[in-house]
Amino acid sequence: MNYVFQAVRSLDIQDEHAIIIESKFGKSGKIPERRVDVIIRVAVCGAAGRMGSEVVRAIAREDGLELVGAVDRHGLGSDAGVVAGISPLGVVVSDDLRGTLTGTAPDVMVDFTSPTAVAGNARTAIGAGVRPVIGTTGMEAEDLAELGRLSAKTGVGVVVAPNFAVGAVLMMRFAEMAAKFFPAAEIIELHHDGKVDAPSGTALKTGEKISKARGEYRQTAVDSVTKLDGVRGGCFNGGIRIHSVRLPGLVAHQEVIFGGLGQTLSLRHDSISRESFMPGVLLAIRQVVGLKEMIVGLENLIFE
Repeated sequence: MNYVFQAVRSLDIQDEHAIIIESKFGKSGKIPERRVDVIIRVAVCGAAGRMGSEVVRAIAREDGLELVGAVDRHGLGSDAGVVAGISPLGVVVSDDLRGTLTGTAPDVMVDFTSPTAVAGNARTAIGAGVRPVIGTTGMEAEDLAELGRLSAKTGVGVVVAPNFAVGAVLMMRFAEMAAKFFPAAEIIELHHDGKVDAPSGTALKTGEKISKARGEYRQTAVDSVTKLDGVRGGCFNGGIRIHSVRLPGLVAHQEVIFGGLGQTLSLRHDSISRESFMPGVLLAIRQVVGLKEMIVGLENLIFE
């Protein structure tokens, strides 16, 4: 069976160096469908981090994309390719985001930084007419709403996704479907011990979808007794329990367990490598240049 989805329908880039590309992604990755001699110029914020370095490597090997800027507090003055463990790319890591955006004129800025920095980075990008693709989680709801207003006002497209792995997006969709038949559900999310926010953005997004599908549901006994604070996890909207695990050796994992009369249903997704996020990141880079507003969730680019 050929599992593919349309990556790009149209791009609207004014830069004379920009390129229009249509492609499809399947089991084995990218399958180019049509090329026109152009390039989408990309800056990566958080370029020296684990996810940022993975994005740098992905852009370097992708037709139609060019890394033109790299921003991070670490690796200053070094070549972004060398920092990412590949050949030099001729792009020096800087800690000046505004200067990098002004000096390199990217079409898109990919942000994998921190919950405290991401909103400011995105505002700076929108102010410079650069379209943000945001993978950093933990952003405050007020900041997200502000970015949505800025995007609508300026016509600068924004993509925000709690998870860029296509499998994780499918898991959330399946959980939303199952919630109509199995209202009792709990979420267990597991990540590497360097992840600073908990619960994960994916767990919160999953909880939102389940809550919307099933409504309010009380699944804990009225007279239940807990002997350790927090042992039952955090209580999300509608009574959904979310449990966060942080351990070395993990990357990104989530399991949703549904309970019903005499049966359970488990949905699980495992990202065993950060490469799993790259097809989704590349899709968002290509799609955002054709947007005039903010899109939240990779599913809104895949399921149309």
